[in-house]
Amino acid sequence: MPARTGAQFLQGLRDRPRDLWIEGQRVADPVEHPAFRNVVRSVAALYEMQHDPALRDEMTYVSPATGDRVGLSFLMPRSHDDLVRARKMMKRWADYSGGFMGRTPDYLNRALVGFGSAAEYCAENDPRFGDNIRRYYEHVREHDLCLTHTLVNPQANRAVGPAQQADPHLAARIVEETKDGIVLRGARMLATLPVSDEIMVFPSTLLKVTPEDAPYAYALALPNDTPGLRFLCRESFDYGRSHLDHPLGSRFEEMDAVVIFDNVRVPWERVFLLRDVEKCNKAFAMTGAVAQMAHQVVTKNVAKTEFILGVASLIVDAIAIEQYQHVHEKMAEIIICLETMRAFLRTSEVEAQVNRWGVMQPAWPPLDAARNVYTRMYPRMVEILQQLGASGFMAIPSERDLGGPQAEAIHTYYQAARADAASRIKLFRLAWDIAISAFGSRQILYERFFFGDPVRMAGAMFNAYDRRPYMERVRAFLERAGEAAASLKGGAGD
Repeated sequence: MPARTGAQFLQGLRDRPRDLWIEGQRVADPVEHPAFRNVVRSVAALYEMQHDPALRDEMTYVSPATGDRVGLSFLMPRSHDDLVRARKMMKRWADYSGGFMGRTPDYLNRALVGFGSAAEYCAENDPRFGDNIRRYYEHVREHDLCLTHTLVNPQANRAVGPAQQADPHLAARIVEETKDGIVLRGARMLATLPVSDEIMVFPSTLLKVTPEDAPYAYALALPNDTPGLRFLCRESFDYGRSHLDHPLGSRFEEMDAVVIFDNVRVPWERVFLLRDVEKCNKAFAMTGAVAQMAHQVVTKNVAKTEFILGVASLIVDAIAIEQYQHVHEKMAEIIICLETMRAFLRTSEVEAQVNRWGVMQPAWPPLDAARNVYTRMYPRMVEILQQLGASGFMAIPSERDLGGPQAEAIHTYYQAARADAASRIKLFRLAWDIAISAFGSRQILYERFFFGDPVRMAGAMFNAYDRRPYMERVRAFLERAGEAAASLKGGAGD
């Protein structure tokens, strides 16, 4: 199957029902269930873009295996131009949601680009695993599958590792190896967009290199309808309201789920790493997957920041507050964030190099800086929206109000300096959905912890960043300064 249509994506969800639970009930059909029907149609709309004749070359490329056109997010970049092509395609998808869908299919497609190109890394663990990951990348590419993934062990006792928990099967672990594959039991967090085709169960990268942690070290992938695989979802933030009332939550609520493995059997052909803790911990960095994924994430962050800048600018214009200096300062903060993200993204492409696997890999330091900075920038931008809108967020009637008995009063008293009441209410409900609603609050938490604990991320940057050239430069400067001082002192004594 070449690049899928939206209808094919929706039909795939119907054809392969999974063990998906929300609010105490199993979901029979995610395509029609109130918690999922809107987001799956948003994902379907992304797939439809691949078949727009005006976008074909931007969204797809010719498969090296079949000659069919496949999604461009699967492209293994061999040049700087390839990275730019991938970024433009990913930006197109990100713009559809204003950057408010963080787990569009291209995110994990880029991860597979990294792992698929570095099949030899997996082969070092077991020769079979190299073939497995290469074939899996091709399988997902040729069938245009939508993936979710899970990395994190359940948040129970954070003071100890998975093997020291009260129940050693709390975190998903290998409980058996057979001639056919392995068996997993336990749970993982946090699968965003569980209404997908398959799940990548990849290393958490935080295991200790000890024998007792080996059963928790693995990388594999499974269809979401695999027997014993269960998804427990949180409360939905799509409350079934109109697109006017909840402009974002009613379209882009991706959902998050805890994944339970109830003696799930994983065939050997779906295993990519096994019991090698050190190799699992280093997998994302060594394969280049994290750089390819971060390239997608920062592209999404650019789209999201552009969207917030647009919303904030419309608020400033609507209520005529552009003359105030504190408004200038706040708007400048958003502009600085946008230009910072753009600079990081472009630098990662310009300074990209071919890695040991023969793939053009975006430069990691600017992407690493971008992901560390955005955890702080995004909550601040939301705070700025709250400050600009202020009490206006407490005065936003619903769509029913606009058409109800009080419509005349609403059109009189809810107008803005440069917008009629209906336009002002639409704008403020959009800003409210970013800055105040449950959907918006989840976005803040999501951006804070997108790549994990910000403190750990900062520690990883500190430990990985090569500061030695700058240290040597300062040492050389100090030596020259000392030599100059000695020379002056010697001259003064003659």
